[in-house]
Amino acid sequence: QVQLVESGGGLVQPGGSLRLSCAASGFIFRMSGMRWYRQAPGKERELVAYISSSGGSINYADSVKGRFTISRDNAKRSVYLQMNSLKPEDTAVYYCNTIVASSGVPRNYWGQGTQVTVSS
Repeated sequence: QVQLVESGGGLVQPGGSLRLSCAASGFIFRMSGMRWYRQAPGKERELVAYISSSGGSINYADSVKGRFTISRDNAKRSVYLQMNSLKPEDTAVYYCNTIVASSGVPRNYWGQGTQVTVSS
């Protein structure tokens, strides 16, 4: 079955950096676009970054452009989110996501999430 396992979260001071990782299994990773979402307390889950299956198409939320970088390693079946110049408003649980078709029906899959806290 599809599994997504995030790691790399933690507590960091404003201006610091973290690198999140998501290890994927149970589907054809090299053919799947991947996304990072985040959800802060009391707020809706929001899309942070997207990378296409080949890595040739990448998109970011306006709030993280120029600070975050999404990448992937198809050989390692992993997607990454490098987060620089972190701000307190980046505090959230970060989730890895993909959409996989099952019997022709697309379905969202999520990891368990990793907590990122930006605070002095």
